[in-house]
Amino acid sequence: MKQTILVVEDDKMIRELIKIYLIKAGYEVVEAADGKEAQKVFLTKQPCLIILDLMLPKLSGEEFCAWIRAQERNEVSIIMLSAKSRTEDRINGLKIGADDYLIKPFEPEELLAHIEAVLRRTGQYCQKITHDGLCIKPRKGEVLLFDKEVTLTKHEFNLLYYFMENPNIVISRENLINQLYPYTDKLVLDRTIDAHIKKIRKKIEENPAVPKRIVTVRGMGYKFVAE
Repeated sequence: MKQTILVVEDDKMIRELIKIYLIKAGYEVVEAADGKEAQKVFLTKQPCLIILDLMLPKLSGEEFCAWIRAQERNEVSIIMLSAKSRTEDRINGLKIGADDYLIKPFEPEELLAHIEAVLRRTGQYCQKITHDGLCIKPRKGEVLLFDKEVTLTKHEFNLLYYFMENPNIVISRENLINQLYPYTDKLVLDRTIDAHIKKIRKKIEENPAVPKRIVTVRGMGYKFVAE
């Protein structure tokens, strides 16, 4: 599962250059050209790391960083980019919530090295999966829908995690039964799985404006739909 990085940079050329290198390195990239747009993208895509330019229109990088930390989103890593090279500027960036501070201009390889170091240090590898505003954190046992917590039972959580690990793939009921009840001899009927999925749908598909996430493929099983 690719990790998602949000690139917030108002200079289109720099943003595109960073995007190209990150995609080549195996990351999924989402982008924003100003602080206000970054807020919307963040809530929808739930990135594990943010590359944040400080000189942004509408909402500065410092203000955006403070907004992230004010929501107690400390698991999200932030690398600040700035032409400000003074020691006090770097210290201020770290104090307001950045995990790292990179001075412009920089080489793309240098940025990649900083990203890998920050992710290792903050333990972001394989901690969560995000699809279209729905985020599951297996280590914490949490599910967030557009930044709001969703309460699931153990079986519902395990089913949703399996679906999100295998997006856009049709999964049979038999496969789901084996995944959910691997060490039991009791008979698990198809309708038991159907009941679990019905409850999951009710919890993650409440907003009629959001497309269906778990769809039935007649005669074959179910599929978790993700862009």
